Amino acid sequence: MHLDGKADVEPREHEPERVSEVEPEVGLDPPRPDVPAASAEPQGRRYPSTLGGMFYLVVLGISAVGLAVVSQGHWRAGVKAVAGGLVLAALVRLAIPAQQAGMLAVRRRSVDVVILVLLGAALWFLSSSIPNQPPL
Repeated sequence: MHLDGKADVEPREHEPERVSEVEPEVGLDPPRPDVPAASAEPQGRRYPSTLGGMFYLVVLGISAVGLAVVSQGHWRAGVKAVAGGLVLAALVRLAIPAQQAGMLAVRRRSVDVVILVLLGAALWFLSSSIPNQPPL
């Protein structure tokens, strides 16, 4: 840095773009320039690729069933089903390795487990402790 506060920086010359000599295979779309080839997923795959992804779908299914039970008027049982699904997600997140956690891994393992257990326990407690109300 000079005494006047300006830095010694040389401007970079632009490198010429590298053009790939490889032609795409027949039947495949050409690669998009804004998506790196390493991050693109195969088009045909429509299933979870990790154990955590499969359990995520199970927890999602349990929550959907719980909400369906709530819509039928049995709100305590439905909310307890959702709470049980959250606790199941916490146990699975705690038990499986991080590479297999899939959609269950949002933050660090300890943070995910604590949040899921607290939400599940809060829902279970609230569904058990709210007194019955007379019908309207």
